Amino acid sequence: MYVIRRSSHNPLVSPTIDKQWEARGTFNPSPVKVGNITHLLYRAQGRPDALMTPAGVSTIGKALTIDGKHFQNRRQFIIPEAEWERYGCEDPRVTFFEGKYYIFYTALGGIPFGPGNIKVACAVSKDLETIEERHLITPFNAKAMTLFPERINGKITVIFTAHTDEPPSHIAIAQCDRIEELWDLSFWENWHAEFDKHTINPLRFGGDHVEVGAQPIKTKDGWLLFYSYMQNYFEGEDKRIVGIEAMLLGLKNPERIVAASHGPIMVPEEVYEKYGIVPNVVFPSGALLHKDGHVDLYYGGADTVCARASLNLDDLLNALVPARRIELVVRAKQNPILKPIPEHLWEKKAVFNPAAIDIGGSVHLLYRALGEDNVSMFGYAKSKDGLKITERSSSPVYVPREEFEKKKGGAAAGCEDPRLTKIGSTLYLAYTAFNGVDPWRAALSSISVKDFLAERWDKWQKPQLITPDPVQDKDTCILPEKINGQYMVMHRIEPMICADFLDSLDFKKSRITRCIEIMGPRRGMWDSQKIGIAGPPIKTKKGWLLIYHGVSKTGTYRLGACLLDLKNPSVILSRTVDTIFEPLMEYERVGQVKNAVFSCGAILRGDTLLIYYGGADTVVGVAKCSMKKLLKILLPDNLS
Repeated sequence: MYVIRRSSHNPLVSPTIDKQWEARGTFNPSPVKVGNITHLLYRAQGRPDALMTPAGVSTIGKALTIDGKHFQNRRQFIIPEAEWERYGCEDPRVTFFEGKYYIFYTALGGIPFGPGNIKVACAVSKDLETIEERHLITPFNAKAMTLFPERINGKITVIFTAHTDEPPSHIAIAQCDRIEELWDLSFWENWHAEFDKHTINPLRFGGDHVEVGAQPIKTKDGWLLFYSYMQNYFEGEDKRIVGIEAMLLGLKNPERIVAASHGPIMVPEEVYEKYGIVPNVVFPSGALLHKDGHVDLYYGGADTVCARASLNLDDLLNALVPARRIELVVRAKQNPILKPIPEHLWEKKAVFNPAAIDIGGSVHLLYRALGEDNVSMFGYAKSKDGLKITERSSSPVYVPREEFEKKKGGAAAGCEDPRLTKIGSTLYLAYTAFNGVDPWRAALSSISVKDFLAERWDKWQKPQLITPDPVQDKDTCILPEKINGQYMVMHRIEPMICADFLDSLDFKKSRITRCIEIMGPRRGMWDSQKIGIAGPPIKTKKGWLLIYHGVSKTGTYRLGACLLDLKNPSVILSRTVDTIFEPLMEYERVGQVKNAVFSCGAILRGDTLLIYYGGADTVVGVAKCSMKKLLKILLPDNLS
């Protein structure tokens, strides 16, 4: 499990209207560090030029930074000179290799742009101040070439995308003895005669598209390559998903894929990634590995700006390499800890999605129960150690009472998915109310802690609807303490998690009126369709820990984690790239809802986080996790 944190200084480089040559776009950056100074080469797109290209001619700019946050001394570095680059120089990738800097870039040699005039070129510099020579590299259509920073088995090695503009594109490897062979036509004629032997295929579906991204980084597990993966490439911009993925290539055989991410590690989420010359694009073009073990990944946002994100290398490798993968969240041996009881009509069909709270030395669960009539109500169970059930109610402890939750029609109705919050001496119960006809709504009841522990279930207060009438709203909870004097109520208006801040929890006169977005689904990832909270966030020294569920395009329910700011929990500090828990066991894959783990509550005992969840909407399970390890991944010291 790992996180990727975007720089708070993004965008790092943006177009400047006073410089014609970079007035339209500054993107796809490639960094190289020289002493304490980082040189950033990037594609600079000028104002439209009707005599050249309406899109604006691209050149390669350069900027300098010492702190990695502020980039100065911006100037044009490579401009078109030869006929084969007359219409633009794009997307540089720079590598320091055997005493010189080799800058590979895409050369545009004609209009209209097409396979016959889009090729790879290379500029050579000794000092990154002047260009001493430049060469056309590929005689065929290609882009995104980058040089490995050292020889592999004595061979100079490049990786690039071949036939990019005449799909399907191929990631390819070429090796030679002398650097000059790379601009020798005969070398490429011989290489291309055995083209299929030199290609790498990370495509999952035939309709997808790939392009090489950043210069490979050497790790003990392989060469780490960040690359662009475009899902549904041929289906139009509305369906196309442009993300960043990662794979490891063999240290001695870079044509072998050792491991790869199962999907995007980054997709467009921020404004500067969603809006620009080409909307909804994050394109990896450079990376730097630092001594403390973190990687800075440089990328272009919406073909308009330069940006940077950071990740912990070890965490990424632990997720990528099967032999290194250690599950952070593990199932209890006792699972499932609750099953339907056929003799109880009200819970003979399913028991699932429990709320959890730790009071008086015991873990108390309110779980959703379902009978043959498909009316949901809540049962009660208790555990001393949080794993073994020591008490369970024989009758429901909370049943539909109001018109908004009594069955009026439809296939199902009732009180669904409870979440408990203790504030002072009161327990607040937030749940989803549904009468089978009207939209799902968030409802709230309460009970004193004293009555709850005494199991005086007749003391539940009259429930109130707390969300607006015409809006379908679910997955609700109250934060256990005030934020700046106000109560924070989290809820879900599909497909996002949002919040409102209220002066009072008395909803007799008013209801939630705002959906302040906290976070939403990520297209193309495991949580691409919709997300919602699990249980109420848990306060830690580093932030509010929120476990949440995400639904993929296949309908699979998984769990992820994020950390919210302590002072303003509507701000996300970090969010897991991959899932922390997914349905693998039969009781999680087979049931009322296939392939589903869904949590409504978790408790913390010492360093152990116990996450209670419904398996396939049929049974209750519990999973364990070290809070210390989880927080270290969510907010590692080297990304602070």
